[in-house]
Amino acid sequence: MTESDILQKLAAAAAKKQPGVKPIKGISRVKVKDVQPPEITLTFLPGTGLFMAVLTRITITGKSFIGANMEITVVANMTAKNKLSQDDLGCPKFSVGDCQISLVSVKTNLPSSMLPEIVNKFLVTTLQKVLPDMLCPAVDAVLTLVNQKFTTLVSPSSVGDAGSIRYALLSPPVTREDFIELDLNTMVLHEGGDLIDLPTDPPALTSLPPKMDSATQLALSVNFLSAELTLLQTSLNLDVTETTLSESLPPSQPMVIEIRITQRPVLTMQQDKGLVHLFGTAEFLTSQPDAARESLFVLNIHINLGTQFSLQEEKLRISLALDRSDIR
Repeated sequence: MTESDILQKLAAAAAKKQPGVKPIKGISRVKVKDVQPPEITLTFLPGTGLFMAVLTRITITGKSFIGANMEITVVANMTAKNKLSQDDLGCPKFSVGDCQISLVSVKTNLPSSMLPEIVNKFLVTTLQKVLPDMLCPAVDAVLTLVNQKFTTLVSPSSVGDAGSIRYALLSPPVTREDFIELDLNTMVLHEGGDLIDLPTDPPALTSLPPKMDSATQLALSVNFLSAELTLLQTSLNLDVTETTLSESLPPSQPMVIEIRITQRPVLTMQQDKGLVHLFGTAEFLTSQPDAARESLFVLNIHINLGTQFSLQEEKLRISLALDRSDIR
């Protein structure tokens, strides 16, 4: 929301004259002074997408009929059902549906003797008409920004100098009660753009490992791993064949990777940038529904995260991006 200046655009749009809204008797020069960052709550809607509740605080200023400055602070709650689907490029796509606005509270600096007539008139004739036209388009703006981020999904991801991998949704996303499931179609390409063929009918995934709380799970097929290792064959100087890979990890046996940080993170600073060093292990385990997990091997990992520092609204913000990773 900071990146797209949504709050500033909302305030500017709301300050303009709204068609069909009559002037309020006794109040002039009405405009939006401030829109506070909203409190957003998201919950999953099984089979649909996301339910969004947005609590917004808006301060409106104007002149009362006695010439005094007036401020009215409005708290409004907006709810919307956002459908998660698939676009023509194979990207996830959010769209808005059933946007509703309800007033929670109104506070003003006007004398109490003026409250009944002016504030009630304001609520009935103005706020109920202005707020939906002002706030519901904000959901569209937020989701448009999110959908733009999704477009990077179909952009090729470089695998060093060996080639690239491109992803697209194989089928529309499926929303469950506590997670969203995405089935991806992957294309692995050599450096020159030649596609590494994958079987047209990959073996179906019989089951997913039990989902852990607050965790994102990624299931990779043997066919995809075969194609990626083929892409890296020259770099790794390995003879990758379907037989050897299938012997180590049959298609019917899913694998789980558990990553743990084993040491305190280390921050190193230079004049123009910083690095966060993470040291840990990556353990590869087999996972079957009715059997205990069996450890295959453990790798030591060292991950470097580049840091960027910025000041925003008198707060120090730090953004992290992968700089490099070492596995041994």
